Amino acid sequence: MSAVTTAVPLLVYFSSISGNTARFIEKLGLRAERIPLYRTDEELLIEEPFVLVTPTYGGGLGRNVETGAVPKQVIRFLNDERNRRHIRGVISTGNTNFGDSFCLAGEIISRKCHVPHLYRLEVFGTQEDVERVGDGLERWWNRQ
Repeated sequence: MSAVTTAVPLLVYFSSISGNTARFIEKLGLRAERIPLYRTDEELLIEEPFVLVTPTYGGGLGRNVETGAVPKQVIRFLNDERNRRHIRGVISTGNTNFGDSFCLAGEIISRKCHVPHLYRLEVFGTQEDVERVGDGLERWWNRQ
């Protein structure tokens, strides 16, 4: 199967039951696929380049602040090489109350997958975040 080339990338995102990340994705109005919430849900397999959008959980727990920051569903998705080979960048959400751990999940994924951490936003983003991410993604993607 050949890769699809478009003006903006496919967004692959995870959103918990709270729906915060899903609300941000809806505001963007771009092509998107959601990483399944439950293990019993059908597995998601992506066969084209994408940008991952993920929340950060808990601001890190215990002695290792990275423990628990990346949702388990995102880890499971990226542990599949068929998905991981298509990641081109990551956008993370978080809570500024997490302090130094704000959007830590994006930093971890960026480092481990060797892709840029493109944007950090608070919870489900503001209208300014929506505009900046939408415009920025298109410009960045077209330079790739």
